[in-house]
Amino acid sequence: MQTLDVISVNIWQMLASLANLILLFLMVKKFLYKPVMKMLEQRQNSINKDYDAASEAKEQALSDKIKYEERLRNAKSEADSVIKNAVGIASEREKEIIAEAKSKADGIVRQAENEALLERKKAEDAVKKEIIEVSSLLTEKMLEREVSAADHQHFIDSFIESIGDEDGTD
Repeated sequence: MQTLDVISVNIWQMLASLANLILLFLMVKKFLYKPVMKMLEQRQNSINKDYDAASEAKEQALSDKIKYEERLRNAKSEADSVIKNAVGIASEREKEIIAEAKSKADGIVRQAENEALLERKKAEDAVKKEIIEVSSLLTEKMLEREVSAADHQHFIDSFIESIGDEDGTD
């Protein structure tokens, strides 16, 4: 039979291999595993911070959007109230301008009526004077005599009264 020396188990060699394996494990753990884990933990923390910052930014954006929409609604209502106020003021001013224009027009009409009345009275006075002069000339010519001052005054007064009575009936 054949001996199994090739497959023999050498305990010292196994212990040396096991010591090498433990030593290699400790070295890998100290120099490779811990730094890698530390780097992964830092990376995870950084990612978590980024997620938190993104979440906060999203919440802030939503909050800003709500505030913006509220301000927009308030601005629309303020604009509506300003427009209503301006329309009210404009209509009041319109009424004031119309009333002022009417009062000015009424004043102009009254002034024109007064001026027309004055001109009418002047014309009537001028016509009366003309009639008086014509009637006194006609009276003198008709009578062909000399009229005394008292008679002359009496004719003028009676003629003026008759003209005044006719004017009163207009």
